[in-house]
Amino acid sequence: MNTIKFEKVNYDDLHGRQQENYNYHKLSALLADYGFNAIRLDDDWQGADFIAQHLDGKTFLKVQLKGRLTFEKKYLGKELWLAFPENTQWYIFPHDLVLEKILPKIQNSKDWEKGKYSFPYLTDELKTILNSYKI
Repeated sequence: MNTIKFEKVNYDDLHGRQQENYNYHKLSALLADYGFNAIRLDDDWQGADFIAQHLDGKTFLKVQLKGRLTFEKKYLGKELWLAFPENTQWYIFPHDLVLEKILPKIQNSKDWEKGKYSFPYLTDELKTILNSYKI
């Protein structure tokens, strides 16, 4: 019988697509604890990387995965939920709703004018805003 030694990977050693796959599986497993089944999409359908379907048969979330807290103009009005990890903590939130709270802080930045703004880490203020979206 063949044997294999399982060794954990270092996230930082993965390239972009590998990190996205890693994050998808980590988040999918976490969402399963809350009654969701994740369905991976091949081509960012309506901006979503995957659909999270709740066992209630009524709740469907279009989810865009990110490596950190990010807002993009191209996501406006698409009813997307954004998900990202901060260390071992995951956040999943409705993009447009949270953006309303953040926009006054970023709206005059060059990055937002170009259509995208991301935060390299969460400040205490951002953690307070996102607290109810921790899973």
